Amino acid sequence: MIKIKFPKKKTEKEITKFFIQLGLGYLVSDKSYYVDGYKVTKQDYLNKKKDKSGKFDIRITNNAHPPEIKDLYRLYQFIILNNRTTVLEFGCGHSSVVLARALEKNRTRFNPKPFTRCIYPYQLFIVDNERKYLSLTKKKIIKNVKKAEVNYFFSDVQMTNYNGAFASEYRKLPQVNPDFIYLDAPSQFSVKKTINNFTLAKRDMMPMSCDILKFENFLAPGTIILIDGRVINARFLKNNFKRNWKHYFIKDSDQTIFVLDEKPLGPFNLEQLKFYKKR
Repeated sequence: MIKIKFPKKKTEKEITKFFIQLGLGYLVSDKSYYVDGYKVTKQDYLNKKKDKSGKFDIRITNNAHPPEIKDLYRLYQFIILNNRTTVLEFGCGHSSVVLARALEKNRTRFNPKPFTRCIYPYQLFIVDNERKYLSLTKKKIIKNVKKAEVNYFFSDVQMTNYNGAFASEYRKLPQVNPDFIYLDAPSQFSVKKTINNFTLAKRDMMPMSCDILKFENFLAPGTIILIDGRVINARFLKNNFKRNWKHYFIKDSDQTIFVLDEKPLGPFNLEQLKFYKKR
């Protein structure tokens, strides 16, 4: 049985202090704005107040979402506590900076080559369908991470048919076998084309990414997937996974965790699993 470590609960005050000490104080805002339970920018908050027709939808905005420091803290700690080395992130933003910093920290804690089959040690791979946000994220990482090794991939998102079910897929994926996957994109409203006249890009639909399912067979035991929100997407993945995944839903943070819980594939994977337990 493969066990992973979960971050301890911290108060917002403790998390604020943590990010300031980490040199990422820009993530901490003096005042927060909320719409329908979501943390939003001041402009989105004002747009919601001005909306008289009831058509305002926070999922459709040109403003980047402000940082959710509790979610970002948990993300950072998952990488540190479980000694992750190679991260694939669907989507980009403040989370990318935090992931890059966590990998940078692990680089200082361990050898440059953590285990034999680690081909991309302490590297972050980002795939996103918005060139604007990829560019903004790159600037943030350059400013806030000294020794970041980040690979940026642009890809359109399109409708697809996965085992008879409608879903979305990125047209291009990085060639990497990660030990940690963070799923927070794409937006359902960025999906192109239709299948049988069906699309996710409607307000009464929900995100339904299937990318991970297509390379599930290549993932090594011990791999962690963290999904931010997107509960219905997490259920879709759970129902379609072919291998033995442990499943956790963290209600407080609205996050779903999957851990690939299987016997080691052989001596190289056993070496990898032992590395994850190092202190």
